[in-house]
Amino acid sequence: VQLQAFGGGLVQAGGSLTLFCAASGHSYALSTYAIGWFRQAPGKEREFVAAITWSGSMKNYAESVKGRFTISRDGAKNTVYLQMNSLKPEDTAVYYCAASGDNNWSIRSAEKTDWYASWGQGTLVTVSS
Repeated sequence: VQLQAFGGGLVQAGGSLTLFCAASGHSYALSTYAIGWFRQAPGKEREFVAAITWSGSMKNYAESVKGRFTISRDGAKNTVYLQMNSLKPEDTAVYYCAASGDNNWSIRSAEKTDWYASWGQGTLVTVSS
């Protein structure tokens, strides 16, 4: 599956943004994949942000975003969302969505980049202080 992440932009600290992850090409249904969001700041490694199972029944968040970010999905729109509230300058990064067709969901697996087979191109989020 080919993914496209969009919705990034420039926002002031304390503000909100919603990121979108969609499948490119009408033949792919995101509903059969677990989706994860990762981010990579300049000079840093890519890190896990949030993940959701294909059904939406289970979600996982990095400690740094718990209580501020919410991952959700809309099967009808074939889209996964990352609602980001109370943004901080340290949230500045390129955000990527990724898809995994592995049905063996675990919190540990969902946090690892190599569990995901497909990646979107990334969208830049800049939070100014």
